[in-house]
Amino acid sequence: MSARASRGFARGTVLALALSLSACGGDESAPTEDDAGPGDSGTDASPSRPADPYADEVVQYLPGPGAGFGQDRFPSIVLGAPVGAGLDSGSLDVLSLGQGGSITLRFTDIAVVDGPGVDLLVFENGFLIAGGPRAFTERGRVSVSDDGVQWYEFPCAPSDATNNYPGCAGVRPVTANPAGGISATDPAVAGGDGFDLATVGLARARYVRIVDAGTNGSAGTSAGFDLDAVAVVNGVSLTAAP
Repeated sequence: MSARASRGFARGTVLALALSLSACGGDESAPTEDDAGPGDSGTDASPSRPADPYADEVVQYLPGPGAGFGQDRFPSIVLGAPVGAGLDSGSLDVLSLGQGGSITLRFTDIAVVDGPGVDLLVFENGFLIAGGPRAFTERGRVSVSDDGVQWYEFPCAPSDATNNYPGCAGVRPVTANPAGGISATDPAVAGGDGFDLATVGLARARYVRIVDAGTNGSAGTSAGFDLDAVAVVNGVSLTAAP
């Protein structure tokens, strides 16, 4: 987020990993007893757009050098709806991961399932430069898991500007915003970057991990990938009565 450092970003204190785990009560290496395998959906329900499509817990946050922005609102800042600022402006409702930093999120009431087209949206705060068509981007690699142990990483080309960084998160501007009434679960209008579980051969996912690609700029406490939110497009309830 180096190009946005002059927009009033405050310096924050980098949280220790132990603190982030304690605050969020998660442990990615210790799945719960009801964890199903990668190919087990755990339910017979058909994919749908859930009422609460956002991540519920931060399992792990490993800030890299230059992280800090947004930590005063951590972890809630990455758990709610995206607060997009439109095509020409980057949102400040984000958590900076820092260079090479990562964050792992968990869904507890719903799971992402492989349905038609895009199944999951990841929202950063890229924006078009002077109205476009070029965009200021900060790329991240996305992985998914159903049990928090075995991970499946989407192919990402974080240095391929010619082809608009295929497979990476942090590329498209975000228009979804509760105040504007734009749905965060409709890939046609939400912005953000879409991911299809079929790409990695996974039927269901309850964990999402985003890692700064290491190819982004750095300035102050706002370096690297800036996470706004993640949203389920095709999902299934984990709490519905059998």
